[in-house]
Parts: sequence; C-alpha cells; structure tokens
Amino acid sequence: MSRLNLFRRRLRRPLIAASVLSADFAALGVDAARALAAGADLLHIDVMDGHFVPNLSMGPVVCQALRRRFPRAFLDVHLMVDDPSTYAERFLDAECDSISFHIEAQPKPQKLIDRIHARGGCVGLAINPDTPVSRIRRYVTQVDLVLVMSVHPGYSGQAFISAVLPKVRAVSKLLRPDQRLQMDGGVSPITAQACREAGCDVLVSASALFGAPNRALAISQMRLRGTK
Repeated sequence: MSRLNLFRRRLRRPLIAASVLSADFAALGVDAARALAAGADLLHIDVMDGHFVPNLSMGPVVCQALRRRFPRAFLDVHLMVDDPSTYAERFLDAECDSISFHIEAQPKPQKLIDRIHARGGCVGLAINPDTPVSRIRRYVTQVDLVLVMSVHPGYSGQAFISAVLPKVRAVSKLLRPDQRLQMDGGVSPITAQACREAGCDVLVSASALFGAPNRALAISQMRLRGTK
C-alpha cells in the first residue's frame, strides 16, 4: 500500500497518529522512531504561527528532516496558521503526505483544496471545538479527511472536551467510506473509546503517547478498546 492510500482507504483498524509536538525535540528522530516502532501508524506535525493560535512550533525544515529520516512514513501536517495557503506550498515542497487546515482561517477553501490535490497531497479540513459543522458541510465531499479539534488549538496536554462528540457523530454521517475522520486533542487510552464510537478512525495523540511509560500498550489501548 502506498503512503497516500493510508488515508484514502478505510482500514479495519483505527489509525494512531503520533503528534511530535510532545516528542523530545533534542532527539526528535530517535523519539519519533520509537513511536513508530511501538505501533503508531503515522507522524502528525502541528504547525503554529503565534497568530492563529498563541504558540509557535515547527516549520517545513522539521518536516524535511523527518522525511529524510523516515522515507516511508506518512507525514500528516496540521496547519494552525493564519495563512494556510502560503504554508501549504512550503510543506508540500518538504514532502509531507497530508495537509489539514482550518476553515476558520480559510473560509473559502476550495482553491486551496484543489491546489493541494493537484500537488498529489491528501487534504484535511479542520474545525475548532466551537465551530459548527455547517461551516464545512459544503466542502466535506472535496477532502480526504475532516479533523475535529477536541481541545482549543495551541498547546499539547489539554483536557479532552467531550462536548465535541455530537459534532463528530454529525460529521461521520457526511463521510464516504474512502474518507477519514480525525480527532486531535486530549486523545488518550481513557478518551479513545468515545472517539472511536463517535466515528473517528484517525486518533492524534501527543502527550498521552510520548509520555506513556509503555507506548506500545498505550497505542494498543487507543486503537482497540480504550480504558475506563
């Protein structure tokens, strides 16, 4: 299976995306390799510009470095930026596989969706916890995945907002079998089951994965059953 088919086909098991925002930046390649070896399906790169969200994080050079280190890994970029159109080109040049951007930052997203697809990338459309599904409804058929934020974007380690689960169920009903539904924020072995039951099949985990004493166990719990 090619890297891009990871998002464009529904597999029987949920995918676990290791958010490198919580990795050890002093040993990013080593820490990311350990997450993949423990069973993570892909690496998730959170990009923040200090404007759309009150934090700064990684740029295209980090994506380039991860691609060199992991030529076969699926690199999933999440743009939390005011100008996703400009950043998208730079991350495509850095050989990412998927780019998700926010409807709040790009209220008329069709041109950017088309540009990313024309470059061969997967496209995700993201919405914040307070954003209604109606904002993305007309564009859902045009993307490869929808990303629902279960925290207010900007920082790793926030508590999961369970009030987004009805929104997730509503989005799930709009998707075709070849589209995916991603949850990002506060996903852990405790919250994963509710995410999956609501329809999510890509679970982004940051501190709960990289901070786990046993990452393989944490990934297995998030993918298979969760804990209470």
